Amino acid sequence: MNRRHFIKNSLIGVSASIALSPWSAFGQGPAILGSEKLRPQLKHGAASGDVDTTSAVLWSKTNQSAQMWVELSTLPDFSKVETLKGGHALQQTDYNAHTLVRRLLPNTRYFYRVHFQSLKDPKLRSEHCSGQFKTAPTEACDVRFCWSADTAGQGFGIDPAHGGMLTFASIRARKPDFFVNSGDLIYADNPMSSEVTLDDGSIWRNQLMEAKTRVAESTDDFRQNFYYNLQDDHLRALQAEVPMIQQWDDHEVVNNWYPQEILDDDRYTLKDVKQLAHNAKTAFFNCNPIRPHDTDPGRIYRKISRGPLLDLFVIDLRSYRGPNSYNHQTQQSEETAFLGADQLKWLKAELKASKATWKIICSDMPIGLVVAEWGKEIYENGANGDHGAPLGRELELADLFQNIAREDITNVHFITADVHYCASHYYNPAKASFKDFKPFWEFVSGPLHAGNFGPNPLDGTFGPEVKFTGIPEGMAPFTPPSEGLQFFGEMEIDGKTQALTVRHFNRIGEEIWSKELQPEHPDKA
Repeated sequence: MNRRHFIKNSLIGVSASIALSPWSAFGQGPAILGSEKLRPQLKHGAASGDVDTTSAVLWSKTNQSAQMWVELSTLPDFSKVETLKGGHALQQTDYNAHTLVRRLLPNTRYFYRVHFQSLKDPKLRSEHCSGQFKTAPTEACDVRFCWSADTAGQGFGIDPAHGGMLTFASIRARKPDFFVNSGDLIYADNPMSSEVTLDDGSIWRNQLMEAKTRVAESTDDFRQNFYYNLQDDHLRALQAEVPMIQQWDDHEVVNNWYPQEILDDDRYTLKDVKQLAHNAKTAFFNCNPIRPHDTDPGRIYRKISRGPLLDLFVIDLRSYRGPNSYNHQTQQSEETAFLGADQLKWLKAELKASKATWKIICSDMPIGLVVAEWGKEIYENGANGDHGAPLGRELELADLFQNIAREDITNVHFITADVHYCASHYYNPAKASFKDFKPFWEFVSGPLHAGNFGPNPLDGTFGPEVKFTGIPEGMAPFTPPSEGLQFFGEMEIDGKTQALTVRHFNRIGEEIWSKELQPEHPDKA
């Protein structure tokens, strides 16, 4: 992706970085002024994201060129606030705006209100929308977060009669410190119809908008997919109260995509997937509270520190991969790239440098589950169904796992999604064909609001053992969210014992599995 073009058309230039002094004087926020019809409007609420010990990204959207203002307080009644000048909402980003607030106090809950001031007439100001977030601690404290993925897929959109996107409400009820959305935030390649006839003859009625009746191709098409999801009350409420950490997978662009692909799909007039991905990534950064990298604003992979007990490593298995193939190559090359050389080097270095007790890799795809294109032996994932020595994309994974063992990096585990059911896998060297790695867990969750699949077969190369799966064998795929086979996971770290408890929940927030892990310590010998 051309870096200058991305900077010009994406987040840079329309956001602001605010250095907030915790000792600064508080002042009263501005009044709401202006004609109801002419003043800036708010429809999608506000959100915070990528919150660490001293900073946070805030996002909101309006309908005209405007200045974003943020009122920040440590008091829920906003009796004392500091008013901060944020980013600009401009036409080139469809009036999305971001503010990076810095120099916050660690382990502190902040309440914020956002409004917009018209750039054409400064007297015209929007109403406020509000939210909250809590910064990460600098000392060992309890930490709890949730994760899941897959929103508005397989033709199932927002149906108020079926509870809307109810899983988001169940996550909110858990009051996590933050939420990791592991990908497929939208289904840009899944047009919806107004009605879906279910197996029992009842009707699923989608709340619909024009952009969801066709595949997305332009940047605005992709943005409209994000706006569609934000029509759901549960999602907006979650984003207002719980900080987001977001990554992407395939459906933010098109099913099973890779950068070199030229589409053979009559639904698309734009066939070059690299250009589609550029448009999609621009929308992804426009519409979400994601922290841009200092020198590479289009880079999704990043590390987020949540204090001495937890580091998160958000990876990107889409942007740097080679073509999907039979995945049986015997040597690493550009064709077998999965993370890609630069991202793999970065991940190794960041894991080695991490001082956190628990190191959680947030992956948009699972490791040992076989994910192939429908009816073909073209493998979308790293696993290739061959239980022997690492081949194809598995070579890169073997390199990573071997490095973790060689450097004696402890307490590295994975959270992931993509396969539309929940599961817990233990990767056991004693059961593996490739044995040079430390044992680890992979916890799978989703879908948030989509049709269900699975369970998928496992590839034995790295010795995965199924310890739990949340969907029965032989279950018919594509059942609607109202059937209840929607899932999210939770990780909770005890600040005193440092033990990590992992839980799986269903759509209505019932706990269906849990496991406590004790931290290991590096071998001092």
